[in-house]
Amino acid sequence: MSDADATRSSGTPGGPGATARLVASAAEDAALVQACLSAAPGAWDAFVARFAGLFHHVVDRTCSQRRLAPSAADRDDVVAEILVEVLKGDAAVLRGFGGKSSLATYLAVVARRTALRMLGRSQPLSPERTPHQSPEAPDRHAEHRRADREEVESLMIHLSPEDAKLVRLHHLEARSYGEISRITGMPLGSIGPALSRARQKMREAGQPNSDGGPRAAD
Repeated sequence: MSDADATRSSGTPGGPGATARLVASAAEDAALVQACLSAAPGAWDAFVARFAGLFHHVVDRTCSQRRLAPSAADRDDVVAEILVEVLKGDAAVLRGFGGKSSLATYLAVVARRTALRMLGRSQPLSPERTPHQSPEAPDRHAEHRRADREEVESLMIHLSPEDAKLVRLHHLEARSYGEISRITGMPLGSIGPALSRARQKMREAGQPNSDGGPRAAD
């Protein structure tokens, strides 16, 4: 999925009244961006509700082109990273929106680039099974996943009880954001950024200290 593909997938069809709809949409885009930047109550939730579907679509298309079959948890992680990217640097992505295209078109390009960066990391999402592979073939990644689980559990001691619960629900129990929201009462749009902050704390905790050993728990 190229940037042009992302643009086409979020475009608005023509037809009678198309100009008026575009003008109205541009005004809505500007109002939503301003509301998010000013931290208006409910603005971020409205943003997530409006664009989460687009972000999931971009992630799915990008994975399909790279012959990857993301699990629901994998897809949620990439979408969460897109939301973090939007908020990063005092919401630099939103501040950079100039209205030259629709907000959906602009965000689709941001989403694709973030998805490509995530998918290009050293631990890719589960590859699609190729036709010659036997369904009974051993899972070559099972041992690696067990090691990852043990590492996650060992690093969770560095998190607050609330953050540790989020990490356990999502990464160890493979709960969707919707399930986590129902269990914890957290707004859906807050879960991704909270998980990203928790993962960052765990990465920092996993780095060796000046003596070469892991950092002690706080």
